[in-house]
Amino acid sequence: MPNIRVAVDARPSRPERMGRLPLTREHLRLLLGSGTGWALDAMDVGLISFVGLAVATQWDLSRTEQSWLLSVGFVGMAIGATVGGLLADRYGRRTVFALTLLVYGVATGASALVTGLAALLVLRFLVGLGLGAELPVASTLVSEMSPTRIRGRMVVVLEAFWAVGWLLAALIGYFVVPVSDAGWRWAFALGLVPALYAVVVRWGLPESPLFLERRGRVEEAEAVVRRFEASAGVEPQESAPLPAAAARTPGQLWSPAYRVRTAGIWLVWFCVNFSYYGAFIWLPTLLHAQGYDMVRSFGYTLVITLAQLPGYAVAAFLVEVWGRRATLATFLVGSAISAALFGMAGGVGQLIASGMALSFFNLGAWGALYAITPEIYPTSIRGAGAGAAAGFGRLASIIAPLSVPFVLGWWGDAGLFAVFGATFAAGALAAYLLLPEQAGEVLDVG
Repeated sequence: MPNIRVAVDARPSRPERMGRLPLTREHLRLLLGSGTGWALDAMDVGLISFVGLAVATQWDLSRTEQSWLLSVGFVGMAIGATVGGLLADRYGRRTVFALTLLVYGVATGASALVTGLAALLVLRFLVGLGLGAELPVASTLVSEMSPTRIRGRMVVVLEAFWAVGWLLAALIGYFVVPVSDAGWRWAFALGLVPALYAVVVRWGLPESPLFLERRGRVEEAEAVVRRFEASAGVEPQESAPLPAAAARTPGQLWSPAYRVRTAGIWLVWFCVNFSYYGAFIWLPTLLHAQGYDMVRSFGYTLVITLAQLPGYAVAAFLVEVWGRRATLATFLVGSAISAALFGMAGGVGQLIASGMALSFFNLGAWGALYAITPEIYPTSIRGAGAGAAAGFGRLASIIAPLSVPFVLGWWGDAGLFAVFGATFAAGALAAYLLLPEQAGEVLDVG
């Protein structure tokens, strides 16, 4: 019987060509462009914690009304994250990213003109739709276009722009909001910036070549890959076509192949969202309730926020050294301990030190979480998978701010932060369901 030899195409695929590249100027442009949108997103989320206190004071809102003001945006975020991921798999990462910036920028700017709580709640819901859709889409775009050896680090650095945006919010809260009765309106007016930046994103950032090729837009995909190769001084190569992808729908997230990792990522997203937003959205108000005036509580929040940046830096290093899961679990354990210490803090020094530790570990955990989320699914459902996890997590960000007044009434500050600590610990356990480890591995192109 004659030997039958099957020809193997030795040419690299376009994702392999992208994954082998060193870090180039084009990668940095991608990171800066996406990160700027991410920072503007964080600025908007952070603003409501400062504006919420000012509006509650000026309009004499009850704790329940203030809770809804802080939470309604997360209702929009839960819907936006899920829908945004689906749209990104169909219409492209860059296109949806730009659209979300436009939506929440316009809605935030319009919030400066409201005269009543009902209108503000509607606009905050619309803001949430845009914000929720943007975050998983941006992380998917960066993940698919990063060099394989530093892919996790690139996504953590992208997430670090969140700290920049939150710092901007804290600065606006400290210098703008308390200046006059209209200070919170000027803070919202600054939120128009993302709408203008959407134009830059739409025309300045490249689309993911992996998405383009899977949608049959091979020439566009090749042009993007060659642009990055030229930036690295690498001669372009002929590419092997991608293998045929299995027909997949978002329902595949719960198929036997993915159900364990889907359960794990949903649990981690829920736990991190619950504790982060429950603590940080209410932080200026909680400090104010302890007897600090508005300016001082905003100032303490600003100092605590500064610790987010080194948290991201350490996580960016460890995700490629320890791996994604170990880094995520470690930072969540650190967050749990810090939350418990914050709840028991007595003087100002203990309050700030434990708050900074909470910022450090919690935001480092966020960085590792965003690094791991897009990696655990194939291209055809990557956006949907990341969006669904984020959307489920946003349910916790709705529940947490609403539950804070009740938990405070039952158990006080110590009990509230013990709940947050226990939730962080549960997230650390769920992190070990996220198999297999993806550090150094090529993304699944299916």
